[in-house]
Amino acid sequence: MLYFISNLLSAQEHKQNYGKSVISSKKIIETDSDEQVMVFTDNKELIELAAQINELLEKHLKIKADYRHSQIASKKMLSNISHDIKTPMTVILGYLEIMQLSETISAEMLKKVEDKAQGVMGMIDQFFTLSKIESGDMDIALSKVDICEICRESVLDFYELLSSKNFQVNIDIPEMPVFVQGNKEALQRILFNLISNVIRYGADGKYLGLSLKNEERNVYVEVTDKGKGIDQMFADSIFDRLFTMEDSRNRKIQGNGLGLTIAKNLAVCLGGDITLESIPYVKTTFTIQLKKSYFKMFERNL
Repeated sequence: MLYFISNLLSAQEHKQNYGKSVISSKKIIETDSDEQVMVFTDNKELIELAAQINELLEKHLKIKADYRHSQIASKKMLSNISHDIKTPMTVILGYLEIMQLSETISAEMLKKVEDKAQGVMGMIDQFFTLSKIESGDMDIALSKVDICEICRESVLDFYELLSSKNFQVNIDIPEMPVFVQGNKEALQRILFNLISNVIRYGADGKYLGLSLKNEERNVYVEVTDKGKGIDQMFADSIFDRLFTMEDSRNRKIQGNGLGLTIAKNLAVCLGGDITLESIPYVKTTFTIQLKKSYFKMFERNL
């Protein structure tokens, strides 16, 4: 009889503790509190239940925080893009107005309108590229690619522009192929964005360096300039889409800052990464880390 009463009281206590845990967890969720559910009992099942509830609460808070951050990022990015599109569009409209009032239309003025229009198209392209990457809609098939060839092609694409701006170009790339796990189009886009970044923000150094380090498991591609550099406090945030290069390098140059974000995200999609080290007016280096290719059994198909 005493055993039955003891069990009954124990069951009643467990029921009350369970009820309190449920009420407590609901209250925490509704108030967005970072508190945790606590149960004062020796019952292992209730302790385990509380631990599971707390784990779910942590995940719930993380999801809400990520959602809020995403909303803030989207609003700021749209604001930045809106501003960056509005400026060249104002210039375009100004030129068109001059053309309407003028009896003759100069080739130089048409070229300026075309350049500004191309710039706007480039910004829109960057915006949609980043959106596709973040939503997972961009199909990036991995294969065995020669990173040395891609590096050489990327520098050649900028040869005329670099020469016209009197850049000293230093290339240190092996003559023999170095194969990585990658995607040619994605790697071309990464290098295009990083070299463009050097020309746009590191131009005062008049230097572009592109080197490749071939190690046992990874390959490292370094894109270097000797411009005014980037404060080390921005080394991580520089890749955030909320961040704009004007915050760290040159406030006089307009830009939406999406180029580095796209480059970083593409590198991560390839199983790699991009990091930054900068000593102002000495050396600013973006390092692309890539995995070496081990697709040996599929070589015939690559």
